[in-house]
Amino acid sequence: MKKVICAMSGGVDSSVAAALLKKQGYQVTGIFMHFWHEKNNTSQSTNKCCSSEAHEAARKVCQKLGIRLYTLNCENEFKRHVVDYFINAYKNGLTPNPCIMCNKHIKFKFLINKAEELDVNYLATGHYAKVGKQGTENSKQLSLLRAKDKNKDQSYFLYNLNQKQLSRILFPIGDYTKSEVRTLAKKFNLPTAKRPESQEICFINEKNHNDFLKRYIKEAKPGKIINSENQIIGEHKGLPFYTLGQRKGIGLANAKPYYVVGLDFDRNILKVSDDDKDPHLFSKKLIVKKLNLIGDTPLPHRCKIKIRYQQQPNDAEIKKINSTSLLAHFQTPQRAIMPGQSAVMYNNDQVIGGGVIAEEEQMR
Repeated sequence: MKKVICAMSGGVDSSVAAALLKKQGYQVTGIFMHFWHEKNNTSQSTNKCCSSEAHEAARKVCQKLGIRLYTLNCENEFKRHVVDYFINAYKNGLTPNPCIMCNKHIKFKFLINKAEELDVNYLATGHYAKVGKQGTENSKQLSLLRAKDKNKDQSYFLYNLNQKQLSRILFPIGDYTKSEVRTLAKKFNLPTAKRPESQEICFINEKNHNDFLKRYIKEAKPGKIINSENQIIGEHKGLPFYTLGQRKGIGLANAKPYYVVGLDFDRNILKVSDDDKDPHLFSKKLIVKKLNLIGDTPLPHRCKIKIRYQQQPNDAEIKKINSTSLLAHFQTPQRAIMPGQSAVMYNNDQVIGGGVIAEEEQMR
């Protein structure tokens, strides 16, 4: 009997993943991970992904399925690879994606290492994604594929996976839609069938992540806000608390909306425009750094690229610069290409790979 550890979050997706694996005949063990959360004077401070409620929900699911649940303390690894990365990126004027770093360093590195220590065949998660063969049937290359449910597909967050990892990973709900997963949860009589899902940053309790950042970025200084005519029209609270394309929370008392079109860290100036079609908001090109290609097939000349999770992939020509970077040129201008976010390349449903969007000065 094949052994598998299933990452359990206390949510409906990982619960159904575990139930499907057991039904398919695997020997399933649940793993619940404890991540970092702030230790301050706020008793409400917690990490949404590993709250006491989430742990209790995971425990009840495992009890219902008749499988063991183990708890792993990943606090130090999570703080170093996810939280510190998040804070340092904003300090340097970047817009980070902590979920991608969590998947890269915690869920699919830390956990696969644990699976190897425990002599377990596979790691399973409740991600909406699929693993398939690349090329011919005889090919040993594996592909990361988009899920059946394109509205819930999470392949964007998984582009850092490699061939060795893909050979050890199972995505049991990749062939189901979210509504089908909910239906299965009811069919299996799982206690998480109606549990709501959270899409906020798990280690931040406030609605606005700037409140969190202000506690850790003490060096941020107020400065001038200038418009398209280089007129001073206000004062910003510190450049790390703004991002390209931002409209809300700029702090300008004006009837018409303004958009962030530039952050000048050398002069500590925030540039804004009241034109949502301002040319500074758009670009046809980007450079990707820290490139990861999932397979060893030749890089195509054209593909589709997503520059943020909730966006349809757009047509682009790509050219490899070296082993860790490439240039992408879009057919149509893209709005608010944000350094620090990830650009992920697709060939139909197959994820070719991806990387981190370079800082603006590196793209000139």
